[in-house]
Amino acid sequence: MLDIRRILSDTEACRKALLDRKTDIPIDAVLEEEKELSSLRKRWESLRETRNRLSEEIGRKKRVGEETAPLMEESRSVNAEIALIEQDLLKREEALRERLLLIPNIPHPSVPVGPDETANREVHRKGSPREFPVSPLPHWEIGNRLGILDFDRAAVLSGSRFSVLTGEGARLERALTSWMLDTHTASGRTRRSGKAYTEVSVPLLVRPEMMEGTGQFPKFREESFQIPEDNLVLIPTAEVPVTNLNRDSILEAEDLPLKYVASTTCFRREAGAAGKDTRGLIRQHQFQKVELVWLTSPDTSYDDLEELTQDAEQILEGLGLPFRRIALCTGDLGFSSAKTYDLEVWMPAQGVYREISSCSNFEDFQARRAGIRYRPRGGGKPRLVHTMNGSGVAIGRTIAAILENFQEQDGSVVIPEVLRPYMGGESRLLPANNHPEGRGRVDRK
Repeated sequence: MLDIRRILSDTEACRKALLDRKTDIPIDAVLEEEKELSSLRKRWESLRETRNRLSEEIGRKKRVGEETAPLMEESRSVNAEIALIEQDLLKREEALRERLLLIPNIPHPSVPVGPDETANREVHRKGSPREFPVSPLPHWEIGNRLGILDFDRAAVLSGSRFSVLTGEGARLERALTSWMLDTHTASGRTRRSGKAYTEVSVPLLVRPEMMEGTGQFPKFREESFQIPEDNLVLIPTAEVPVTNLNRDSILEAEDLPLKYVASTTCFRREAGAAGKDTRGLIRQHQFQKVELVWLTSPDTSYDDLEELTQDAEQILEGLGLPFRRIALCTGDLGFSSAKTYDLEVWMPAQGVYREISSCSNFEDFQARRAGIRYRPRGGGKPRLVHTMNGSGVAIGRTIAAILENFQEQDGSVVIPEVLRPYMGGESRLLPANNHPEGRGRVDRK
């Protein structure tokens, strides 16, 4: 949530930033509401001064035995008006807060200005797409041939945009999750921050105010799976519970940055993505993801964003997957983000790079909502932390990328070397032909 003082003191810059983001949220309405609130607060303060004056005058008259009835009547009238104004203030302040909750974050000056994804800027590429002797197959066909990926059975269980991973497919998902967690919790101490990640296991169901704290509510309420009878929401990402672990807290500067990693199931209705990526593992209602979350100092957060993004990149490098880093432009930036890098992995069957991780700096946008502050070194008034997160990375999309990039002409898929200790030493996934359970064979050569 934006600081109203920022809007008031730098109105034109905020107005331009929102135009650059292609948002239709008018800040003029916010300015008008704040003006009315300011006038009401001044009236409230004036009445309180009057009440205090009357109270002193009534006390003085009582001490000398003078008549106080007229002053007491005036005091009752003033108290009644104060009570009415306080009720009005509460309603107006809540209305203003609701309006502020719908205003997106202000982009950092380094963010490219542009209307949509066509203006995103490529930062770098790593790894070269492989040349295939024949057209590569899409991952859903490969998974079916291997007997490890089943969308039909998932549709019977739950409908569209769900999947069942079987046998070595389920094992590959588990292997990826374990390797990513091991990699992140072991790394970090040699980087600039000097800290490794702390692994946390968090609830998959949260209260609505946790969703508000990270910016999902109220803007994206329709995208979530909700359980109204219990007033709970299924998390769309581990970012929600992990960021809110320090909700309404004052941290110590020397403890920053706090770095967390969590593996969770994520749930998204994808209501705004009708017709997009309806086949395969790219856009599912339920998926696994390893998430990186930082709480850090405003003085270092943009250096920290670079480090967090490198932490996500090391996963793709370790797997040997070709990818690129993209700096999102103002028109493609997420609602809560001040700056975002997308990591896009090469998908041979489609001949395009597809997003596999988003690494964002939210500055104090989430911290203001969630009440996360820190006490500066040497004392002083507590300040809001800066929050950041990034996928480290999405498991389903990684499986899709492995199947497509490492497919062989004989129908097998090479398992990345870093995963083999987690796969019982297996080096390849083999087609399910003639396998008694039709669930894929493995090669330990």
